Amino acid sequence: MARVFCRIATILTFLLISLCFSGVASLGINYGQLGNNLPPPDKVLDLLSSLKLTKARIYDTNPQILASFANSSVELIVTVENQMLAQLMDPQQALQWVNTRIKPYYPATKITGIAVGNEVFTDGDITTLMANVVPAMVSIHSALLQLGLGSIQVSTPSSLAVLQESFPPSAGTFKSEMSGVMSQLLQFLSSTKSPFWINAYPYFAYKDDPKRIPLDYVLFNANSGMNDPYTRLHYDNMLYAQVDAVIFAMARMGYSGIEVRVSETGWPSKGEPNETGATVENAAVYNRNLLRRQLANEGTPLRPNMRLEVYLFALFNEDMKPGPTSERNYGLFQPDETMVYNVGLSALSTTSTSSASISLSSSANKVKP
Repeated sequence: MARVFCRIATILTFLLISLCFSGVASLGINYGQLGNNLPPPDKVLDLLSSLKLTKARIYDTNPQILASFANSSVELIVTVENQMLAQLMDPQQALQWVNTRIKPYYPATKITGIAVGNEVFTDGDITTLMANVVPAMVSIHSALLQLGLGSIQVSTPSSLAVLQESFPPSAGTFKSEMSGVMSQLLQFLSSTKSPFWINAYPYFAYKDDPKRIPLDYVLFNANSGMNDPYTRLHYDNMLYAQVDAVIFAMARMGYSGIEVRVSETGWPSKGEPNETGATVENAAVYNRNLLRRQLANEGTPLRPNMRLEVYLFALFNEDMKPGPTSERNYGLFQPDETMVYNVGLSALSTTSTSSASISLSSSANKVKP
């Protein structure tokens, strides 16, 4: 036990001297397009603008979206599809891709990041994709530098399946079979000062074990929470514990100065009979409470002074997404732009705040249990 405490203390010291990051100004939203009835990009921009949402992530480089979002206040993260990774390992192919997919729209369209693949380390063809992702990132980053676009960050969103251990947070460890590629990824992120993007869904943990995991803990409601036995840090919600587990996992590999951002999180408003917790009520509470914490510029217990940047999943319900019913019901809005439930974003059309681009109506602060 003493040896474990010593190791944790060493890691904590390492983390405390890591880089300090300034806060960001807006919550982000994931704008998926797997629907046959979604509004056109110019209408989506109008919706985002009316809600004062200034950060969005898309899952491709759709030219209609990139053109429609030109000269707007919305910052965009675009995505390289998983099937493109092998091709973009080639520096010349990457240069051509950046030249045709990014450069014509920048800087009129505020492209701030490129997600190289999505959940590459948990996709079906994991071995091939794992071998391709970092070389593709290196080639794309080099192409950006060559074309004078070096301010665009390059990273790759991972699911929590990359972790071997995540509880308590101080035990956070990457899976051993990923140690080689994870070391390469962290070296790249560290050298380019890019964030580690994680797709984190407390909903999945609750769905898989609702008898042991308190619903209030995953929904950000008032609860007794948990204390990490090694760090003595207190956690009153699962999302922050998941993020800190990633930070500890990186520190164990010698990287403590990398920012962690949540590239996806959300809660489904409908699900199959066996998808416990997938209800409108729970989805509304989760997202309302998360929005309140974003407004407060909160950090995690391990990094309390660094605002956690979060991208909600998702803007719309998407009727063409495969999988169980829940996959088609993560949206805050229906395709006709009516709200699935009110999380308080409607107040943004008339209210603003100097500290964040998210403002909540008083009714949104009254979260029902």
